[in-house]
Amino acid sequence: MTTIAIFSDTHSSAGHCLAGATLDAAREADVVIHAGDFTSTAALEAFQDECELLYPVHGNADNMAVRDRLPTTRVVEAGGARFAVTHRRDGGEMGLVMFGRSHDADVVVSGHTHRPTVVDAEDCVLLNPGSHADPRGNRPGFAVLEETDGSLEGEIREPEGTLIESFEIDLE
Repeated sequence: MTTIAIFSDTHSSAGHCLAGATLDAAREADVVIHAGDFTSTAALEAFQDECELLYPVHGNADNMAVRDRLPTTRVVEAGGARFAVTHRRDGGEMGLVMFGRSHDADVVVSGHTHRPTVVDAEDCVLLNPGSHADPRGNRPGFAVLEETDGSLEGEIREPEGTLIESFEIDLE
């Protein structure tokens, strides 16, 4: 069964800012998705060094060297689900839903707000893992999803491992 770790908004000039549960999640996951704002190539490359399989997009705060290396959006197939990944979308929640529909996604992964959230929209689940390193007044967060029979069981956790929210994504 596939394990997927999801991060966003690292905002680092030096490295990945992973420690404890976040570092374990990045190293142990079969697939890692990052919704942008590494800020620097040092942060991007540090993530690449830790993750077996990393699917990143760039965000609005990423420098040009990072933007040149990463797409603005991407689709990732993992754990029996289709993930549409973007840093942000104009139009808020509805803009994210429309983005998900246009990519036939089960899950839309986004960042930008630094606020960990899960929204069960009509056609897909909107997942923002928050920021593990720069929460900006929100709870710091990251997400881990485990493939089960016909669904993904997910958790948003704080960097040291405290559970913020559990959720399930039905894939049938």
